[in-house]
Amino acid sequence: MLVNKDRFPQEGELVLCTVTRIQYHSVLVELDEYKRTAMIHISEISPGRIRNIRDYVKEGKKIVCVVLRIHKDRNHIEVSLRRVSENQRRNKVNEIKQEQIAEKIVEFIAKKLKKDYKPLLRSIQESVSKKYESLYECFEDALADDKLLAGLGIENSLAKELNEVISQRIKPHEVEIKSEIRLESYRPDGVDIIKQALRQGIDAAKSNIKSIDIVFAGGGRYILSIISEDYKPAEAALKKATEAITAFIEKNDGTAEFKRIYD
Repeated sequence: MLVNKDRFPQEGELVLCTVTRIQYHSVLVELDEYKRTAMIHISEISPGRIRNIRDYVKEGKKIVCVVLRIHKDRNHIEVSLRRVSENQRRNKVNEIKQEQIAEKIVEFIAKKLKKDYKPLLRSIQESVSKKYESLYECFEDALADDKLLAGLGIENSLAKELNEVISQRIKPHEVEIKSEIRLESYRPDGVDIIKQALRQGIDAAKSNIKSIDIVFAGGGRYILSIISEDYKPAEAALKKATEAITAFIEKNDGTAEFKRIYD
C-alpha cells in the first residue's frame, strides 16, 4: 500500500493513478496516494485527435498524471495524462517504488514486533511528516544520522529497530557525473605524459567524493567518472580534475579537451 494522504493534492503535482472507468469523452481514475477520484477529459489524454480512448488507456492500468484543477466544494479533481513528459513519468514511478521500499521496511518491523502494520505505518508517517514529504527520503537521511528518527518523535526502541533494517535495505544516495577527455602529447614520451596527467587529475579530485575512475575509450579518448553523495562535491571534484589534467598536459607540450556526458 501507499500511505493515503488525508488532503487534496496540489495543482501541478504529479500523481500516480489507476484507471477505473472509461467513458466516451473522459476517463475516471483513482489517485493512489490520496484515495480520491479524478477525471481526465479526452483532450488531456494525448495530443491530436483521439478516435478511441481505449487505444491509450485501459481499466486497471497505472498511469502518471498532473493535477490541473481542484474544485474542493464539489470534490472534483481534473488531471492530465498528455502534459506529463517521459522524464517526469520515470521520476514519479521511481519515487513510488522508493516509497514502497520504505513501507516494506515498516511492514517487516511490524511483523518482527508483532504490531499491526497499518497503525504503525501511519504513526511513523505522522512523525516523519513534520519534516519530510516522503518516508523514503527520511529513511535515506537516517542512514547518515541514527538519532534522526528519535528526534522526530519515534520512540527509541522502534527507532533503533528501524535504523537497523534501513541500513540493510537502503543504499546511500549517490550521483554520478561523467566527462569525455581527449588528450594529445607531441613529446616522444607522450604516453607517459598522458598517464601522469590523468594521475594528476585523480589525485586532485579524490577528496570529499566516493570514487573517481578514468577508463580508456580509444582514439585518445578517456571517460572520467565521479561518484559522490551530492552534485556539489561531484562538480567541484570534476573541476579540480580537469584543471589539474589541463595544467600538466599543457606544461608538457600537449593539449586537453573536455566534454560533459549527460545520460
